[in-house]
Amino acid sequence: RGASPHTLQAYRDALRLFLSQVARKRGCTIDRLAVEHLQVTDVLTFLEELERQRRNSIRTRNCRLIALRSFFSHALRHDPDHAAQYARILAVAAKKAPQPLCAYLEPEEMKTLLSQPDQQSRLGLRDYALLLFLYNTGSRVSEAFGVRIQDLSLAPPRQVRLQGKRKKERICPLWAQTTTALIRLISAQAPGGGPLFLNQRGQPLTRHGVLRLMRKYSARAGRAQAFPRRPLHPHLLRHSCAVALLQAGVDLTVIRDYLGHASVATTNRYVSTNLKMKQDALEAFWQRAGITKPSAKPW
Repeated sequence: RGASPHTLQAYRDALRLFLSQVARKRGCTIDRLAVEHLQVTDVLTFLEELERQRRNSIRTRNCRLIALRSFFSHALRHDPDHAAQYARILAVAAKKAPQPLCAYLEPEEMKTLLSQPDQQSRLGLRDYALLLFLYNTGSRVSEAFGVRIQDLSLAPPRQVRLQGKRKKERICPLWAQTTTALIRLISAQAPGGGPLFLNQRGQPLTRHGVLRLMRKYSARAGRAQAFPRRPLHPHLLRHSCAVALLQAGVDLTVIRDYLGHASVATTNRYVSTNLKMKQDALEAFWQRAGITKPSAKPW
């Protein structure tokens, strides 16, 4: 089906957790399970335990259910004798999840975060280049890990070729500051044409590694008064890039292409999140309404 490695891992983990639980409930090993053991009650119990015992979110629960649906759809095509059993499982509905507001960093907060890595050390230089690259391009972490040195064009026009979801490629421009950081990073690494961002052992960085360094630098920056005191995640830099483009007056369709969204409906979520645009709209409405301006003195 051409699914990405992350999709394969997610489906693998969902099936492993489900079959392990069913085998534990039946008091046998996984290789002793029969088709008759996989009932709709087992699926419902599995989903409930994901939320109650493993403390998974509703979105994670629904992702596990999608993997099970794919498995039982495959079973339905190849085992019509148990069609009624599979149909009851496929009828299990996804749980509605609340849509949280999209968190992001303001440009001043982003400057505070970028000032935390020690650029005099090799790892600090790598961390600074990675954070700046994610903010500049608005790329997903998986897209940044896929960047190789040959994908970069560090001479004007400075740009990088990214491969997004479903193997779609796009080109993003690079700031002069980002280009300088990448040149320093490449010169500090061993020569070759491999991945751009490496760990201490010379292997490609992982998502967990980026999450750890993100939490480390956000904890340092949290000591500053102008920085949010909450744990941050790498995808927040993608949101910050989108909101910054929106505040700069860039059209939504351009932001959609810049971020690699399949639909502009996905990009629209940043409009509802952007507090500055709401404040500007409120001030314009206040001036248009002609109401007397209230006193600026605090109560």
